Amino acid sequence: MTASVQVLILGLLLGGVYALMASGLTLLFGVMRVVNLAHAAFIVLAAFLSFFLWEGLGIDPLVSLVVTVPVFFVFGMAIYRLVFPRIEGSPRFTEMTVLMTFGFAFIAEGLMSYFFTGIFRQTKPPYAQDAILLGPLYVPTGQLYAAITSIVLLVALWAFLKYTRTGYGVRATMQNRDAAQLVGVDVRRVSTVAFGIGMALAGAAGALISFVFPFYPSRHWQWIAILLALVVLGGMGSLKGAVVGALGLAVISSFISTHVGAVWAPITFFGALFLMLMIKPEGLFGKKARA
Repeated sequence: MTASVQVLILGLLLGGVYALMASGLTLLFGVMRVVNLAHAAFIVLAAFLSFFLWEGLGIDPLVSLVVTVPVFFVFGMAIYRLVFPRIEGSPRFTEMTVLMTFGFAFIAEGLMSYFFTGIFRQTKPPYAQDAILLGPLYVPTGQLYAAITSIVLLVALWAFLKYTRTGYGVRATMQNRDAAQLVGVDVRRVSTVAFGIGMALAGAAGALISFVFPFYPSRHWQWIAILLALVVLGGMGSLKGAVVGALGLAVISSFISTHVGAVWAPITFFGALFLMLMIKPEGLFGKKARA
């Protein structure tokens, strides 16, 4: 019983981080139908930024959020303005974003490999190696801080979408882009802000994973596969689905890793993806496509 509770705790903590990583990806699809295959690559880039802030200036990875979040927000808006308006009117916009962001992922990986080399990196603040003991149970402090920060950021995102004027525009665009434009929503401005927010979430996730996981330039291919599985499971474009999918699959993966073997843990995500596409293609909280 104790072992099961311990695995549950570790799974929930990991799921909180995965939820933050997946939230930016599903937000971009919900607002603009952009399948951003470079999302995990930008997370790794943010992790490198946090790492060098720690190594060079001694800035704690949690504090480095005040740098990575605004930097990636501006970076995201710049990318959107420079690239995506050129293909907005294309009938195959979503398919084109897949190819375009696939190229972005390779470019980002190549630049990181050239400038940072391919060795494993990880920030090591004191709390990353510590744990809180609760009788026979333990809670890794680093994962706990990362999960709490992820929850705070996700709640802030929810509050922004629900209570701000721009958030109303984002939600309206997610529900029906054409209808939102007809009632006066500046869809291009909303899309630019949403892309910036998606990238800001990637920047935040990168700062957190810098001390939770070891990383290197090519690590993003493992993560983007897991994130896509989470997004499809929860429903493309559904923030609630991304959070529920991340928590659920992280816990299941932790149990499989403990009782079957760590090598089998990633199969949890891809098995869930396969079953969901077979049984309910729109995901747990997604909407069925209308003919």
